[in-house]
Amino acid sequence: MAAKKLSTEKLKHYEEIILKELHESVSYIENINKDQSIGARESSGDLSSYAYHQADQGSDTNLMEQTVMLMEGEREKIRKLNDAMRRIADETYGVCEMCGEYIQDTRLEVIPYATNCFDCTEKMEDKNRRRRR
Repeated sequence: MAAKKLSTEKLKHYEEIILKELHESVSYIENINKDQSIGARESSGDLSSYAYHQADQGSDTNLMEQTVMLMEGEREKIRKLNDAMRRIADETYGVCEMCGEYIQDTRLEVIPYATNCFDCTEKMEDKNRRRRR
């Protein structure tokens, strides 16, 4: 039995979606990096020479930590999108890595870097939930 693969037209369609998301993610990270390079004082609008209050410093630190976490999530998304581009080049994109069936188009439209169909993803999540109990 031959391996399943999406049509050239579908692969091209998903490639466009992935490239758009990659561009958006890279722009997002670049904007955050630009904001962080400005520094805490300038980004908060406090250009005075007065010292920070401890509460302000704590708020700024918390904001920076949240920003780092968001950037890490975005970097992971970029990694997954790049992996999806490799699967498009290999013509394995859109096929579930667990069962070998096609991943639903509706799923790929929302999560273009998905590697598993909805049913297999649900089975994995159920297994992980049971393991945590």
